[in-house]
Amino acid sequence: MYRLFWKLFLSFWLALVVFAGGAVFAVSAYLDHAKAKQELRGREDGFRGMVVAAQLAADEKGYPGLLDWLRERDEDQLVPLLLLDRDGRDALGREVSAGVLARLQRHQQSAREGQPDARIPITLADGRHYWLMPDLQGASLSRLVARPKVIALQVLLAALSGGAVCFVLAWYLIAPIERLRKTAALYGAGDFRHRVGPSLGRRRDEIVDLAYAMDSMAERIGNLIQSQHTLLRDVSHELRSPLARAQAAVGVARQQAGEVADAEFDRIEMEMDRLNELIGQILSYYRLDAGQRPTAAEIQEFRLDELVAEVVEENQALAAEKQCAIGFRSAPAPSPFAGSEALLYSAFTNVVHNAVRHSPPGGRIEVALDRAEGEWKIEIDDQGPGIDPGLLERVFEPFVRADASRAKNTGGFGLGLAIAKRAVEYHGGHIAARNRAGGGLAMVMHLPVAR
Repeated sequence: MYRLFWKLFLSFWLALVVFAGGAVFAVSAYLDHAKAKQELRGREDGFRGMVVAAQLAADEKGYPGLLDWLRERDEDQLVPLLLLDRDGRDALGREVSAGVLARLQRHQQSAREGQPDARIPITLADGRHYWLMPDLQGASLSRLVARPKVIALQVLLAALSGGAVCFVLAWYLIAPIERLRKTAALYGAGDFRHRVGPSLGRRRDEIVDLAYAMDSMAERIGNLIQSQHTLLRDVSHELRSPLARAQAAVGVARQQAGEVADAEFDRIEMEMDRLNELIGQILSYYRLDAGQRPTAAEIQEFRLDELVAEVVEENQALAAEKQCAIGFRSAPAPSPFAGSEALLYSAFTNVVHNAVRHSPPGGRIEVALDRAEGEWKIEIDDQGPGIDPGLLERVFEPFVRADASRAKNTGGFGLGLAIAKRAVEYHGGHIAARNRAGGGLAMVMHLPVAR
């Protein structure tokens, strides 16, 4: 889900691991350079304790016990610990460097001379003597890698701390981007009220600049859309009054002229009725698109099958004029539906009316109501010419008409399907159009059973 977050997180973590590996290599190189100059000053007390422990192991279990003790120490020590006899041979058969042999000879000479700082040998029951000698030359990167327990804890702590730092840093970068994504989704849904910039606090970077630029864009777009809605509403309301006066004047003129100009008056009244219908549809679309909700009195329970059947019955006369037939099939025993009956009545009427208008003479419109998987499915199929595939989604936009592929001069305004879409979406559903394989168009509406 957060692809950029994980890319940043893993990249930073890998960078830290590489840095840690480089640091280990650098330390190893430094040890290789300086180990010849190192001495055991300040570590003699601790070394004498190891000699005492080795002597106790030899006293308890003899020479095999001493070798076991030596192997255990060798597994968790970066600097090899050699166990040398009088001739300088290691008890585990490891190679002994010239520097270690020289130090062994100095310790043996000091013991013969009775010097107080002479290294105490480990004495076995049979009288053999062995000396513990650290081999600083043997401390290398390969030995370190072969003994992960030596630095396992340090590497683990470094990895965890580095991972925590990278996690915080990655989240610091991704969190505002995630807010931008969610807000952009709201803008895409038509909600331009949300702002991102103030929620980012005092941070100042390119992401914050982008957030404020996005807020400014949303404010301007929201104002433009609001101005458009206001203009449509005001113009529609203002047109109603002169239109009503014009209709009244036509009625008076018809009475005075008698039957001389009946055809002309009929045409004028028809155009006025169309204009009045257009104004009504614009106002209906404005209310839905502006997010105005029905009042509590308009929300009620009703039977969805009865509502669809009523719409089908009311369009039978229109279908008969075109010599078409409307068939209706409903799911058995549907439960009541809670919502705005007026809005859904308008949606169903617009879609069925649209199907009748575009059906050829002798065609058939099929209306089906089914219930499955927690939703109602209402499908209206016609036998018209269908819609160009490029317009299947745009046909639900206001004033978009599919005249290029549907029957022309059908008297529509391009608002019916836009109103139907918003009415269905208000109830938590969705509507889609698709061309049927055998010809014609299918309008499919999905409504959730429980909102």
